[in-house]
Amino acid sequence: METSAHSVLSSWETFFFLVGSSGAALTGLMFVVISLAADSNQARTPDTVNAFASPNVIHFVAVFFLSAVLTAPWQQLRNPAHVVGAGAIAGIVYVLIVLRRMLRQQAAYKPVLEDWVWHLVLPMTAYATLFVGAAGLSHEQSWALFLIAAVLFLLLSIGIHNAWDTVTYLVLTRKDESQSKEKPK
Repeated sequence: METSAHSVLSSWETFFFLVGSSGAALTGLMFVVISLAADSNQARTPDTVNAFASPNVIHFVAVFFLSAVLTAPWQQLRNPAHVVGAGAIAGIVYVLIVLRRMLRQQAAYKPVLEDWVWHLVLPMTAYATLFVGAAGLSHEQSWALFLIAAVLFLLLSIGIHNAWDTVTYLVLTRKDESQSKEKPK
């Protein structure tokens, strides 16, 4: 007997509404981060922005989109599971694109271990785990929504960490630049 998707998902509605709203708001705040980057004297290329800033927006939008999908009034759980699974595959493909961009832009900025972990390893883990959650959801497994919820929270955390890392990097390098200009020669 198939469980009504609406009855299962309705108990998660507040969680997905809160997380989705956070993803949407944080997407807007990324415009502030990009504005700060625009005022920086740091060397940047489109590949650098695409490797280190754009993924944050994608993660936030993924959280927003998947939260919207999971609050829709579905009749069967396999339908949103297919959408979540497709989103997971798209996320995996995007992380591979980010890998290519990170490798291509190394002349402008040399990524350190923390960059590889937060921009590549954790997002790939999140999207692969999201696919597992989608598979579980399509088979009406009770753990699947908990796993999907954890992934959405992880994607929010990745985006927040990476945006904060970008801002602090820009602020610290700007401060170093201004201090070196003020020192008499």
